Amino acid sequence: MGTDELCLPESQRANERLHAMIPGGAHTYAKGDDQYPENLAPVISHGRGAHVWDVDGNRYIEYGSGLRSVSLGHAHPRVTEAVRREIDRGSNFVRPSIVEAEAAERFLATVPTAEMVKFAKNGSDATTAAVRLARAVTGRPRVAVCGDHPFFSVDDWFIGTTPMSAGIPAQTTELTVAFPYGDLAATEELLTRYGGEVACLILEPAGHTEPPPGYLAGLRDLADRHGCVLIFDEMITGFRWSEAGAQGLYGVTPDLSTFGKALGNGFAVSALAGRREVMERGGLRHSDERVFLLSTTHGAETHSLAAAMAVQTVYAEEGVTARLHALGERLAAGVREAAAAMGVGDHVVVRGRASNLVFATLDENHRPSQPYRTLFLRRLLAGGVLAPSFVVSSALDDSDIDHTVDVVAQACAVYRKALDAADPTPWMAGRPVKPVFRRLA
Repeated sequence: MGTDELCLPESQRANERLHAMIPGGAHTYAKGDDQYPENLAPVISHGRGAHVWDVDGNRYIEYGSGLRSVSLGHAHPRVTEAVRREIDRGSNFVRPSIVEAEAAERFLATVPTAEMVKFAKNGSDATTAAVRLARAVTGRPRVAVCGDHPFFSVDDWFIGTTPMSAGIPAQTTELTVAFPYGDLAATEELLTRYGGEVACLILEPAGHTEPPPGYLAGLRDLADRHGCVLIFDEMITGFRWSEAGAQGLYGVTPDLSTFGKALGNGFAVSALAGRREVMERGGLRHSDERVFLLSTTHGAETHSLAAAMAVQTVYAEEGVTARLHALGERLAAGVREAAAAMGVGDHVVVRGRASNLVFATLDENHRPSQPYRTLFLRRLLAGGVLAPSFVVSSALDDSDIDHTVDVVAQACAVYRKALDAADPTPWMAGRPVKPVFRRLA
């Protein structure tokens, strides 16, 4: 299709149906149509591999699949076959299934730095359980979150710290404090200021930049010296950094860690894992006060656990993590070259680890810009690239990457025109995309 020909009448009608019944028109804010250019928010019909089709019949190369969860590509045959086998055997029982033991054994073999694991359906339940456990073990009320990382949970202890804090008591939010990533001195100052009050440090072990040398080990030492629990949120880093997560790659073991997203390749499964001494407080084999750790009716659905085991098998046997890095490196190099060739190399900026790439859209003053992001996304969509990020899946091939780079080059040519005019408005064709976290709708 040409760059000005994309029209989504069926998707527009579907978006209206969604908004009429579902607050926000989606079940995850990051999937909302406010995140896309006006009238260009595709509603998906189906997906296979690295491609998705919208209800208007358009095919796209998809990045950031399932908000980073579908790292093997849609409908991966080994995963779907494992799921089908378990669905035929029943999905939920009044007592634990043997699949729960098999899945736990497989997970702990994949992440050998953990000694126990409990499964759930989403990341927020796992991180909140980790925080509750840390508070119970330490007897302390405060939670220290890394202020440079965007999201940890839908629950009050975290969401109260964001601009979308309506409905959350201030007393809850006041118990959450923030520390900066990469700054051990500032973190120690915070722990000293709230001496004996901080139950845990929770952070993503790595993000758009690599951990400074010695940083994670330094946090481990700080947590030990100040008597708090160290929690790694590995929702994104798990599997994409290494099969054993960032903790396996960097060689620093947290007390607790949480996994999700890539673990199920789109099926709903997450995990809280960690040291036996801490995790067992949520169990039955101890003499301390009990902790209501995780207790979810659907937390151990057999087919989701089967999906997780199949994902781990594919990662190990097919070298998926290495493939994600290779694909990401090819994509990043191509995008940077295309942007530079069009004179916008300082404005369309690719960041992050190769397996987890994002992009920034900067205005003529090199400041982050939602209007320029809108322009860029419009051109990508018109070229058949659905890319809220450049996070790759292993289902991409070289032709997909090459096509993406070609579309990026066309988008960058328009970007250059907007920069020269110091005004992207003529190329936005509507309101700008909006950030997820904002106080007003």
